[in-house]
Amino acid sequence: MSFFRSARPYIIAGPCGAENREQVLTVAAALSGMNVQLLRAGVWKPRTRPGSFEGHGEAALQWLQEAKQRYNIPITTEVADPAHVELALKYGIDVLWIGARTTVNPFQVQHIADALRGVDIPVMVKNPVNPDVALWEGAIERLEKVGIKDIAAIHRGFSGYTAANGYRNQPNWPVPIELKRRRPALPVFCDPSHITGDRARIAEVSQKALDMHFDGLMIETHPTPDAALSDAAQQITPAQLATILAGLIVRDEHTHDMSGQEQLEYLRQLMDSLDAEIVDLIARRMELSAQVGAVKQLCNMTAYQPARWREIVETRGARGLTQGLTQEFITELYEKIHHESIRIQLAVLEQAAGKSVKE
Repeated sequence: MSFFRSARPYIIAGPCGAENREQVLTVAAALSGMNVQLLRAGVWKPRTRPGSFEGHGEAALQWLQEAKQRYNIPITTEVADPAHVELALKYGIDVLWIGARTTVNPFQVQHIADALRGVDIPVMVKNPVNPDVALWEGAIERLEKVGIKDIAAIHRGFSGYTAANGYRNQPNWPVPIELKRRRPALPVFCDPSHITGDRARIAEVSQKALDMHFDGLMIETHPTPDAALSDAAQQITPAQLATILAGLIVRDEHTHDMSGQEQLEYLRQLMDSLDAEIVDLIARRMELSAQVGAVKQLCNMTAYQPARWREIVETRGARGLTQGLTQEFITELYEKIHHESIRIQLAVLEQAAGKSVKE
């Protein structure tokens, strides 16, 4: 059985950074009495700017090793290059994880993978900082190709220029859901600490992740969060972690309630029928887009017209609100529809231009 399938939900907890021996041992002691499967702590901290706390390196690995031996709890830390891998293995780290800033760089992921060739150790891969499921999956594939068999993914959200909707990193839930669709056997965990950047929202996002069938959580936990040397606002105390874990509702993927299953199947049949209608309607709309493109070609007009796009957003958004749909959802939906419509119109214009050149 996979190392990551020993519990549901699988819980990883510990401080953002291993700051000193006492801190690591204090957290390990508290977590050893909870339903926590893995103690996490960063010993090398890839900070945005130099001069801030960047970890204690090999010394911190010794503290983790002592915590493991004293409290019989498996340990994990982030590695960003082959030298990190070598030291982590030397000190008996049980699980490695690759951070978001590393996942985004295929060259660096390959260096780490090469260092792990022939090593039997579980590895977790955080999503790249940008919402690119192919890049995320590519990092996983590089590990698979060198023989790593026990792999999990960690969803920690995606970076943006500014915080939006109160998140430090945008969750962009469709990306990890698409990874789960592509790889149904892959354990996928959620890191609500990095997504929220705010300890007050960790419980909320943790529950949402479990409701979407994530396999576990990685939650940053510190004895005195406000005094933490990094990411203080998103860390919680062990007592707060215990409260959050106790309040989580873990739902089943399937039900043995036959009446509920029958009702579910009936509703799904209705949805399937509506989905077929939606696809047919979109196809019809794209046929009209091709006709619009032909008219624009005859009138020597551009395919994209900003005023028309603004009108679509405003009118469809207003109609959506009357049906209980959010402006954000309608805008995202019509961005995709409009993008495909413009693609079709451009194809019509290009085809006409090519025909004119031949003539």
